[in-house]
Amino acid sequence: MAEVYENKLTPAQIEELAIHCENAELEAYEITKITDDYPEMTYKDAFDIQWEIRRRKEERGHKIVGMKMGLTSWAKMAQMGVEQPCYGFLADYFSVPEGGEIKHDELIHPKIEAELAFVLKHELKGPGVHIGDVLRATDFVMPAVEVIDSRYKDFKFDLKSVIADNSSSSRFVTGGRMADIADVDLKNIGVVMEINGEVVQTGAGAAVLGHPAASVAMLANMMADRGESLPAGSFIMIGAITAAVQVNKGDAFTVRYQGLGTLSGKFV
Repeated sequence: MAEVYENKLTPAQIEELAIHCENAELEAYEITKITDDYPEMTYKDAFDIQWEIRRRKEERGHKIVGMKMGLTSWAKMAQMGVEQPCYGFLADYFSVPEGGEIKHDELIHPKIEAELAFVLKHELKGPGVHIGDVLRATDFVMPAVEVIDSRYKDFKFDLKSVIADNSSSSRFVTGGRMADIADVDLKNIGVVMEINGEVVQTGAGAAVLGHPAASVAMLANMMADRGESLPAGSFIMIGAITAAVQVNKGDAFTVRYQGLGTLSGKFV
């Protein structure tokens, strides 16, 4: 993938597209996928747009509080015709307290995914990071629910467009019980998602790249492409254990994690 490392867009175009994608997120309106207008754009361009959105948020005083992986199931990658997952950042205002309310009107067409989060005690610096490195560097794991909200019309996008859109990141909930990774069977941990008291999804940890820690390793290696690492204390959401489920105003959700408690919230 040589084109990963080169730009076809100018710095001015990257800035313009960052403003375009971020405004859609901030003002909750749909846009068409940006590769329709810029078919020549590369993966490097796409990540540069995302990092420019991140820079703009930090410049306005927001903190980046974590990272997330997306498209982390082999089936989803095959379906999308992509070779690897994507990542995004989590800004401070994305965080919703456990049991809290999420304002549906601030979002476009939100869906929820059951995930796990890893919190690191040591830095992970790629390339060459593997599952063993991740397990050694992890302080604890905890439940997390991600609210994804692609800014693209009808959730239709390709990988480059979704990367530029911060991988559909919008809100997240974390809490439940933190656990030492030695005490959790990460591959087989079971998850049940309920909406309004009805079970809508079930899943197991192995849905994420065969092993949840593989997702963190891949993130560290992808960050290394930009000379970045995952510092000690990093909060990393690993991608969906269940399929994403659309939620409507008024919906209440509960996600039960085997041995790790529950997470809940409500869309108002």
